[in-house]
Amino acid sequence: MKQYNWKDVPGEQLNARMHRQMIHGETITIARLRLGKGAVVPMHHHINEQITMLESGKLRFEIAGEETILTGGEALTIPPSAPHMVEALEDSVAVDVFSPVREDWIRGEDAYLREK
Repeated sequence: MKQYNWKDVPGEQLNARMHRQMIHGETITIARLRLGKGAVVPMHHHINEQITMLESGKLRFEIAGEETILTGGEALTIPPSAPHMVEALEDSVAVDVFSPVREDWIRGEDAYLREK
């Protein structure tokens, strides 16, 4: 067992509007993301099932051609391999849970999140 406090988990500024902290378990990854208004996670897909829980703010998702708005206190599921994108309509804090572990992030294959 290992206990974490988000204030002690190292973070990474991915671009001007997005900051990420991550914890990897044996079979899951959990990430806490701070997205400034106007931040965009471009269309992408991954093998991982994802659950996004929005702590605060408002996010617009497009998932497999369907659009939905998530507000603070709400959560949604994203199936494995579903193409999806996110736009921050307000400053937001989201917690994403992925299964299996985000091996692509561990390898640093996350250029779609970084400044170009």
